[in-house]
Parts: sequence; C-alpha cells; structure tokens
Amino acid sequence: MRLLGELMSRDVLAVAPEDTLGEAAERMTEEGVGSAVVLESGWLIGILTERDVLRAVAGRVHSSEARVREWMTPDPVVANEEATASKSLETMMAHGFRHLPIVEGEHVVGIVSMRDVIAASVKTAPGAGLGSESI
Repeated sequence: MRLLGELMSRDVLAVAPEDTLGEAAERMTEEGVGSAVVLESGWLIGILTERDVLRAVAGRVHSSEARVREWMTPDPVVANEEATASKSLETMMAHGFRHLPIVEGEHVVGIVSMRDVIAASVKTAPGAGLGSESI
C-alpha cells in the first residue's frame, strides 16, 4: 500500500489571502498546478483550486479586484505523510475535492492530487502496463 509521503509533491504553491485571484491564477498557470495552499503568517488557512477560480469567474468578479480570501475553501481537510493512498482517495471522493494538503504538525510539507493517487494505483494494479490496449 502506497503512502502519501511517496506520492506527494513537495513543491507546494502558496499564496496569501490578500493576493488577487488574478495573481493566484497566474501563478497556478505558470507552475502548471490546479491548486495553491493559502498561508497566513505561515499557517494553512485555506486552499484555492481551479474550481474556486471558475466559481469566481462565473460570479463575474473582476480577477484584479477579488481577493483569494473571498473565494478560497477555508480550513481544508488535510492528511499526513503516513496516510495511505487508498484512504486519501476515499476522503477526496467522499468530500468532492481533488487536492489534499499534506501536513506535518502545523506545517504544509506537500500536496497530493486525486490524479497522483489514481496514477499510483494504476501503476501498481495487477496487469498494469502490459501493452497498449485501445479503449
């Protein structure tokens, strides 16, 4: 069973709650990530995801005026490095989100996405990678 410490990305994009949505979205695009943790004085207070940005755009907010704090998901569910991939997938599916910050004590040390967990599961599944089948 794979642990999140093996799967997580340690390069976590962090934004501040007072950053604009435009600034955060630009950084997410530059980094090629679908989420950013929101830190205030080093403490995790939220997570901003592609879905949050899309919700803001649908609400017709101006990205240079709207603040991350207004659109982030506050107090996100977190996990630790010793959590299993299967348990994290269950958690993400049960709560309907795709990104899970990994913490050690009070500090964010990584992030794992549903894509990371599923990819690891597929790679370890019996018969995985046994040819180029078409679907």
